[in-house]
Amino acid sequence: MSSPRVPLIAGNWKMYKTRAEAQSFIEELRTHLAGQPEPVSAGGAEVGVCAPFTALATTVEAAAGSAIRVFAQNMHQEDQGAFTGEVSAAMLRDVGAHGAVLGHSERRALFGETDRALALKVPAALRAGLAPILCVGETEEQRTAGETERTLRHQVTEDLAAVGDAELADVVVAYEPIWAIGTGKVATAEQAQEASSFIRALIAARDEEAARRTRIIYGGSVKPENAAELLALPDVDGALVGGASLEAPSFAAIVGAASA
Repeated sequence: MSSPRVPLIAGNWKMYKTRAEAQSFIEELRTHLAGQPEPVSAGGAEVGVCAPFTALATTVEAAAGSAIRVFAQNMHQEDQGAFTGEVSAAMLRDVGAHGAVLGHSERRALFGETDRALALKVPAALRAGLAPILCVGETEEQRTAGETERTLRHQVTEDLAAVGDAELADVVVAYEPIWAIGTGKVATAEQAQEASSFIRALIAARDEEAARRTRIIYGGSVKPENAAELLALPDVDGALVGGASLEAPSFAAIVGAASA
């Protein structure tokens, strides 16, 4: 049976790009992608960029009329309130964002993002009509100690606890081994497949059809040189790209690898 899952290649710009730089990037990316198949056609990949809050509206405007989707890099779980420095789902919808990255390892490690908070954020995004990209993954110490599966089980179970079975497939799960983010290290194809397959099995324990439709993407030093091997894995449905997404040619090359 063929997979019902359209690959997603999402570029996470992190704390890079002014509004002018974001607009220039999207214009260049659209040129590079002009000859590639759309997601609705056979072999096409869905393309997204995760822009900083200040550049979201500009990025949405620059991408208008194309298939490029725009994601925020974080989101608060409440609709509004006294949460200085935070941004709600309604605010993201207001500027035209299509979704939000939630639980990125940098948010977890540097800013205290917890699974308890993510258990609220993921359903809040879905209620607002935003597509959540939920990041999960183990540290190098956890992998060395043989705790990869325990870590993934806890994160996936807790973070999706309040998501109904009918909505599970609307969540994109990004497996990002923390030891491979921004380090130049990349999980081997075997490691990426094992972890992605395990995540799919966790979802299947709740709903097998949802697991068949849920996209699980890989993040961790993805580059044009290694993209094809990772994207060919049976349970890897795309990539969350960091540094290689900052330049349009390298990001377009990764999209091309997914569309091949």
